[in-house]
Amino acid sequence: MTDYIRSTRQDGLLEIVIDRPERRNAITGEMYGAMADAIRAAEDDGDIRVILLRGEGDVFTAGNDLDDFVSNPPDGLDQPVFAFMRSVLTSSKVVVAAVSGLAIGIGTTLLLHCDLVVAGRSTRFKAPFVDLGLVPEFGSSRLLPQAMGRRRAARHLLLSEEFDAPAAEIFGIVSQVVDDDQVLETAHKYVRTLLAKPPAALARTKKMLAPDADELAELIKYEAGFLVEGLKGPEFAEAADAFFNKRKPDFSKTK
Repeated sequence: MTDYIRSTRQDGLLEIVIDRPERRNAITGEMYGAMADAIRAAEDDGDIRVILLRGEGDVFTAGNDLDDFVSNPPDGLDQPVFAFMRSVLTSSKVVVAAVSGLAIGIGTTLLLHCDLVVAGRSTRFKAPFVDLGLVPEFGSSRLLPQAMGRRRAARHLLLSEEFDAPAAEIFGIVSQVVDDDQVLETAHKYVRTLLAKPPAALARTKKMLAPDADELAELIKYEAGFLVEGLKGPEFAEAADAFFNKRKPDFSKTK
């Protein structure tokens, strides 16, 4: 397992920590693979009933590591990023997320698949896929409009507008907004409460609340095709070059 992902199993809980604060917890392919492995292993462990996802430090995640995506772009559904998506989508465990600071890209779309989300009051959310010459992923092209309505989703997906934690709570993306220094404590309180519940009833209720996994899997596959294509295209190349060189992208040259 990569040093940037910490995974511990204890007393019914699998806790996964994205531990790369020096890069704002940006996620590489190797890190996706490590998280997918941990979640799949927990699926085979009857003692584990809850999964807690969090970032080390004051940031949840700044999304995909752009250096890694340029050097090692995923080229098919067998790649770690998609394995991670499948592991979360199909997990029978209750998934809790503790979110602070920034939740960018998959840091936002991942939350659409979590059962409970605690966010710090100052947390900012953004889905800047179009700005990168890419498309929404992880089922967000459907789940975001379902959560907040098509018009609002268009603002955040087409214009890449940020939104804050109180808005995320109104949209139903976040379960509870708390003071920044109370995020982890509140998430662990959720975990303790969940672990005290009747196991079978809890698991069945999670399953009833979940959207159709097969239908979502097909949507994720559909989105992934455009994502893989986009990563090979001139718009992503221009966006990445502009990012690395700290300049404004010029997409007129990609027409």
